[in-house]
Amino acid sequence: MSESKMPHYGGQALIEGVLMRGKNYLVASFRNPQGEIVSEQEELQGIYKSGLAKVPFFRGLIILWDSLVLGMKYITLSANLQAEEEEEKIEGTSLVLTMLVSVALAVGLFFILPTVIAELLSKWFQASHLTNNVIEGFVRLALLIGYIWAIGRAEDIARVFAYHGAEHKTINAYEDGVEINVENVMKYPVEHPRCGTAFLLTLVILSILVFSLLGPMTIWLKILSRVLLIPVLAMLSYELIRWMGDHQENKLVKIMVAPNLALQKLTTREPDAKMVEVAISSFKQLLQLEGSN
Repeated sequence: MSESKMPHYGGQALIEGVLMRGKNYLVASFRNPQGEIVSEQEELQGIYKSGLAKVPFFRGLIILWDSLVLGMKYITLSANLQAEEEEEKIEGTSLVLTMLVSVALAVGLFFILPTVIAELLSKWFQASHLTNNVIEGFVRLALLIGYIWAIGRAEDIARVFAYHGAEHKTINAYEDGVEINVENVMKYPVEHPRCGTAFLLTLVILSILVFSLLGPMTIWLKILSRVLLIPVLAMLSYELIRWMGDHQENKLVKIMVAPNLALQKLTTREPDAKMVEVAISSFKQLLQLEGSN
């Protein structure tokens, strides 16, 4: 199978677990407090089976939905699995509120705050419209890198980042055509060009170009435009990441991918063998489900 025709399997790190996603199914595997690997499987329905899922650019919105809804669902499931007391679990109304607050904080931190900071700096420097957008992009990038670096210093998050590395190693091994076992998978790098980290960096860079095309406007219109254009940036970013993932041997693509891979050094850690076992368990179950469809 050529690389361009290879299925685009993806995944996500969870708390003591890994989620693997295919075209028709997803599988999430976790190591429970007793040390056993347990799994949850889900067939993708609804919008995932609609024609929209095959339309270039619009399919990027489905990936965004994945991150916001399915991602939060399984992160919560993995957190609840590790919770020792019933009252520590997140569910129902508290889950919905947690998700809404998380989205609001992300939009405020990475889209509204950079706009406000850039506006203040631009007035100080008397910067042009283009310079203002470049400043905003660099502020957004600095906040993103600073945030990732800061949370990565927490021990629990560092373990999640290690499971992130296990996910990447497993997919890298699969795409290289080797047998999927712990010994083989451990040899592969923790970076992958279709990573969500690469998606975020690509989105930040594209935001400079897209926002520059809007022309000068008031601060309030700027803030509104930044929020409303998040889906557009998501669509553009997904297609670019997908294209680069399919053309990894191209020299120009290698240059374009280099910053994405470099940033992943902050969002991944080298996993241990037990973490890789969880990722392999999830991925092998996914391959069986996808193959039986």
